[in-house]
Amino acid sequence: MGVPAGPIRVVVAEPGLDGHDRGAKVIARALRDAGMEVIYTGLHQTPEQIVGTAIQEDADAIGLSFLSGAHDTLFTAVIDLLKDRDAADILVFGDGTIPEADIPPLKEKGVAEIFTSGATTRSIVDWVRANVRHPA
Repeated sequence: MGVPAGPIRVVVAEPGLDGHDRGAKVIARALRDAGMEVIYTGLHQTPEQIVGTAIQEDADAIGLSFLSGAHDTLFTAVIDLLKDRDAADILVFGDGTIPEADIPPLKEKGVAEIFTSGATTRSIVDWVRANVRHPA
């Protein structure tokens, strides 16, 4: 099976009760400016809404942004829902205020990459280009 034609499609979401979406909007804009199709879901999205959107939109990846501290629970819920819905091929990555100590366990659960607050939009765009549709 070949690589799908067309631009990389990414759902960008701000899950949970976090009310701050500036970072998610910056990432969405950077991915869009890099030629990707971006579906921005907005604030207060449940894992079910995020996964449903990703499947409906035939997304290649889901980017989650966190400031609320609920990253462990919400990343896990998204990963589990993708598996339950036979969509585990959709890559999940994230950014935000995530403590370094939390990153290895999240990656063990299936999160492909986590960018902390010092990451540049260029590094995120480059990672998506290198890893989405190009399994390591």
